[in-house]
Order: sequence, then C-alpha cells, then structure tokens
Amino acid sequence: MTEQIRQAFTAAYGRAPEVIAFAPGRIEFIGNHTDYNGGPVLGVALDRGVWVVLAPRSDGQRRLASDYGGAGMRVVEVPFGALAKQTGPATWTNYPLGVLSVLPSFGFQVPSGFDFLAVSNLPAGSGLSSSAAIELASALAFLAATRQTCPTGLLAQIGRKAENDYVGVPCGILDQGVSAFGRADHLVYIDCHRFQFSQVRLPAQADFWVFNTHTKHALVDGLYAERHRECLQAATSLGVAILADATLGQLDATKERMPGQTEKRARHVINEITRVRETVDALAAGLMQRVGSLLTASHRSSQGLFENSTPELDMLVDTLVAMPHVLGARLTGGGFGGAVLALTGPGFDRSAATEVAALYARRFGTEPDILQLRSGDGARVLTA
Repeated sequence: MTEQIRQAFTAAYGRAPEVIAFAPGRIEFIGNHTDYNGGPVLGVALDRGVWVVLAPRSDGQRRLASDYGGAGMRVVEVPFGALAKQTGPATWTNYPLGVLSVLPSFGFQVPSGFDFLAVSNLPAGSGLSSSAAIELASALAFLAATRQTCPTGLLAQIGRKAENDYVGVPCGILDQGVSAFGRADHLVYIDCHRFQFSQVRLPAQADFWVFNTHTKHALVDGLYAERHRECLQAATSLGVAILADATLGQLDATKERMPGQTEKRARHVINEITRVRETVDALAAGLMQRVGSLLTASHRSSQGLFENSTPELDMLVDTLVAMPHVLGARLTGGGFGGAVLALTGPGFDRSAATEVAALYARRFGTEPDILQLRSGDGARVLTA
C-alpha cells in the first residue's frame, strides 16, 4: 500500500514525497455521546485509515489532493497566508487546513508550503471517523516535515481543536483519542473528563462486523449540535458542570422542572456512562454475553432516549440480535444514519452477514455494505 501511495503522489505532483503518516479509523464500541459530556468511552482503532503523503515547498504554495469521493484525483491550491474554509469539492481540505490553523496555538511551527496527498481505505459515510484520521495523519505529516514531534495525547487534542474550531463540529475527544492511542487486539478506554487513556484487552473470540446503510439525515449536523446543547442545558438544570458529574437520583429529583426532551438526553448519558464502566468489567471477566447485552442496551437508549437512531439502524439491530452467534449490536458513531456495529462469536460468518443485508434490502430497497473489521495500531509516521 505504501508504494502505491508514493506512486500516486509522484503522479499528482511530479516528484517524490518526503513524509508518509497514517492514522486509523475507529469504531465507537460503547459510549454514545458521552465524550463531550465528560464521561468515559470505549473505542477500537482499525487496521484501515488515512495516509497523508507530503513534501515541503519553498515557494509558500500549498497544494492538496485526495482520492476522496471517488471522483478521481483533484489538486486544490490554497494561497499562502489564506486559511479560509473551503466549499464544494474542496470541502475535505478543511480537515488538514484546520490542523494547519491550530498547530501554532500549541507552540508548533507549520510548513509554509507543501504538496499534500490524502489516501483513504475507509468507506465514506460509514461512521468510522475518516475526519479524525485525516486530522491526525495531517498533524503528524506537518510535524515530521518540520522535524517536530508531540506526545500522543497532545496529538489527539490538536485534531479535536481543528474539528471544533475550524471545521465547526462540537465533537468530544473520542474519535481523535482512539485513532491516536489505538493498539491491535485492544480497545481504547478514554476518561474524557480527566483526559486519561488506557487500553483494554480484547478477547480473541470477539469479531466485529459493521453494516453501513449509507443513509444520512439531511439535518445531521444541526441535530448533532442540538443534542450537544440539550446536554449542556441538562447539566445546568442539574447544577453540575458536566453530565458525568450527575446521578440518576439528581435527575429523578429535578425531572419535573426539566423539559422532557432534555431529561431524556440526560438519562441516556448518565446510564450510558454506567454501561461503559460495566463493559470494561465484563471484558476483564471474559463475560462476552454480558458485553453484548450492554451494547444492545446502549442502542435501545440511543433509540428511545437520545433519539439519534433511524428506522434503518433499528431494523439492522433488531435483525442482528435475533440471529445465532450475535452477542449484541448498536449504532456506532454520532447516529442519525450511518452504520451499525455487531459483536459476534466465531459462528457468525459472511453468509450470515449476507442474509442480514438481504433482509434489509427487502425492506429498504438497497443493501448495506458489509465490513468485517480488525483492530489496529494508532496514528504514526511511517517515513520521514
């Protein structure tokens, strides 16, 4: 793969690259919308992701290209000194440009000019967080090109700040944290309030399947921001800084004075935080049936309380959990469309997954993409 990427860079720019960096995509295992509420979350870094290939320029010109969207390679030129947000086919460049804009605030230098290529093997719109992957790979490439390094935790912060402040998405640290701290055959546990990261061993018998519906709510960005606001309102009503500091007892005592929708969002988050911690305990004890039950309970809470599921996602979960060898299933990512994660035992195979896809197609007219995914290591520089 690395040699193919080098060749693609040379074809686009007529010269060899100097830096190649990689950052993985991720699966949100459990912890739906807990991260920006200060709670814990579990994620899996994948063996798929985004490669960023870069060579500095001395003339201040910044040229960016990618294979995103399947429309072929297209070079976007960004004038020196200008970091205005891009629109249309160049919208994807806001992720590396966002990183470029925030690096100085962390005390890092940035290359004045460069040729840049991003290549991904993450399916678009699948909820596997290609945005965080390109942010982290971009940061590593920019730093390597200027002979700088940074701690892994700071790398995650850089990616998150780029997405919050430049791209304009009020995400928590989940996506960037898992991509940065990933390790093969492990989950990444993030305490989002204390900004602490650790790794939890995955049992060998656990398999991950993702069913990508390619559906997306037309108002997904606005709905995500709305949920964020509702969580902040709930915390204020409960007299806490973040929902992670609230208890169900506090919520029950104040729910009559809280708008119904706000109370539902808070109840989901508080219960989801408990589910994350119980999942860690169940993994340590090897209780995979219990882990699966917690995943499915997470989806039911997203469905009924946080209301970020869709009929397509619900149908997949209902179908999966009724099948043999499926331990549990839930939506993964921000919701409002996207993908479902299934945790299965070794008896669930491609033919079973194909059966699920066929049942989905019978109802919705199109088949979801089926991905059997493996865990992988975190963001890293491959050459410099």
